[in-house]
Amino acid sequence: MKPSELRDKTDEELSELETDLRDRLVKLQIARATSRTTNTSEFPRIRRDIARIKTIQTERASAPASSPAEAG
Repeated sequence: MKPSELRDKTDEELSELETDLRDRLVKLQIARATSRTTNTSEFPRIRRDIARIKTIQTERASAPASSPAEAG
């Protein structure tokens, strides 16, 4: 998923997407452990998407909240 697509999402959507990706990653890890997975390229892609989401969440949390009093 592209970072620009992730930046367009709300914080709630990002949290939900992160949960879904983590669930998929766990299922893939279980499939790999039982030798049922064929597409191993999914692992780094999902991990990168989770990292992108966490980065965007951190950026939003550390961004200074601008209030109307500061603008004037």
